[in-house]
Amino acid sequence: MSVLLFGKGLLLGLAIAAPLGPIGALCISRTLQRGFWAGVAGGLGTALADAAYAMLAAVGFAAFAAALSVIATPLSLVGGLFMIWLGWRGLAPKPLAAVAEINARDLVHTTTATFFLTIANPATILSFAAIFAGLGLSAVGDGTKGAIVVAGVFLGSLAWWFFLSGGIALAKTRLPDGFATWVSRISGLVLIGFGVVALASTATGLV
Repeated sequence: MSVLLFGKGLLLGLAIAAPLGPIGALCISRTLQRGFWAGVAGGLGTALADAAYAMLAAVGFAAFAAALSVIATPLSLVGGLFMIWLGWRGLAPKPLAAVAEINARDLVHTTTATFFLTIANPATILSFAAIFAGLGLSAVGDGTKGAIVVAGVFLGSLAWWFFLSGGIALAKTRLPDGFATWVSRISGLVLIGFGVVALASTATGLV
């Protein structure tokens, strides 16, 4: 069970980090300008912010487990539908976003700046809350399972930034046309898959 939860968290971290928004464009730019570790430093800030929001969602569910267990089924349904909606949005073709603006002097400042840029969007916690509900974590009585998923989210997100920065550093060129669109589509399909599994699991439990 722990391995399965960690795997889910890992895939979710990858799926959430992969769409190339302003932070992704920033990491690409930093990699081209300053090298591999500059790109990874930017990605690390985003991975830490994703993990922080995932942890808040997990802690919230653990704290109110007794009350939430009563409405666990509707929460799972809502979570599954929300993941499908997020995935559907990712299937729409989008151009690479404009680069986020930061004036970071070194790797630590780059990580800190991207962390605060990412965490400045409080709607992210709603996304993680819905995803955790879809994964059936709304009725967890302690934080152990939530912590396993949070660790997976962090490492999955960080793995993406290592992959992206490494690829850019090796190629030493900008991404080809259509790369952002295909990455977004693959990420969207992963989220839709999670949503469908969540809905199917909930439906099976109702039978």
